[in-house]
Amino acid sequence: MSEADSGNGDPEIDRVNVRISRSFLDVIDETWRERGFNSRSEFIRHALRDSVNHPEGAGLWKDLAISEAQLDDDERVSSEEIKATYGHDSE
Repeated sequence: MSEADSGNGDPEIDRVNVRISRSFLDVIDETWRERGFNSRSEFIRHALRDSVNHPEGAGLWKDLAISEAQLDDDERVSSEEIKATYGHDSE
């Protein structure tokens, strides 16, 4: 299987494999559910589109990468602290 292969027989849809730590995946899963997305894939597509359409938000992605490293080192930051930093409501 290649790095990017067609999914569902639709030539406009490619599947991309990404390796991330289990702890970061747990955070992603919690986040997409809290934000009302229907699936992990839907949330990740939204995040990628947002990153491409709003590159000025790149600092967020850098912070996420740092957070993943901290999770791997068992240094945790609460979702409330993250929401406060980026001005998101808890609802």
